[in-house]
Amino acid sequence: MAGARFATIAVTSDALGRTGTLPTPPRRIVSLVPSQTELLADLGLDAEVVGLTRFCVHPDGWKARKRIVGGTKNVRLDRVAALNPDLILANKEENEREQVEALTEIAPVYVTDVATVAGALALIRAVGALVGRAARAQALAREVEAGFAGLGAAEPIPVAYLIWRDPYMTVGGDTFISDVLARAGLINVFREQARYPEATLAGLREAGAEAVLLSSEPYPFRRDHAAEVEEASGLPTVLIDGELCSWYGSRMRRAAPYLADFRERLRETLRSKTSQA
Repeated sequence: MAGARFATIAVTSDALGRTGTLPTPPRRIVSLVPSQTELLADLGLDAEVVGLTRFCVHPDGWKARKRIVGGTKNVRLDRVAALNPDLILANKEENEREQVEALTEIAPVYVTDVATVAGALALIRAVGALVGRAARAQALAREVEAGFAGLGAAEPIPVAYLIWRDPYMTVGGDTFISDVLARAGLINVFREQARYPEATLAGLREAGAEAVLLSSEPYPFRRDHAAEVEEASGLPTVLIDGELCSWYGSRMRRAAPYLADFRERLRETLRSKTSQA
């Protein structure tokens, strides 16, 4: 973050290694990242957030009241400029680099990049400081941290986590999802691969999976898909809340208790399948 629009307050660095400052807490924010939009709300902001993407579905009601500036991959630069923002929140993975670079000509852009739970905690604190809600962000981060610490050790369950269909795609070990799963004792069998590799249903058992998890996003897997995958892979297949596994931000408060319960339900499913065999 650099340029004449920066002054001397709220010094922080973003995922691109740029260090900059804002003269005062921002009053007109555009968020291009759904999980960070929700974080802004839970930090106590509302009127300050003037623009968001059509995928920013949380909190309830914001999409109806705020300007939609496009999608995460196709941001309408003209709409962003018309909002006259003093801060834009973007993400290295979710947004297109060329668009982010163009947005820097409109306003300061803070770019995040999260691959671990620890990184998500740092993001919460950094965004909180940036928008003048440091104390609230610290409290939120401590709550999330305590939740994940409370998961405790558990006998690992090797799983394949699918995020897309036709072709089937999974997650590599360098993703936030993989780290979240591991903290719940759900070990990603594709952790030696990077990013979002393709996978075949026939190869999931060979990869070492004992169960298949079908995420609710970005592909909206349903129960009929689970039945299809289970038949083709020969592995117990269950649906899992994708937001609670992939949204870095305030939604993480709900992730740890959800995953603790999910882990036990999955273990019971595996025991049931074994007894039926």
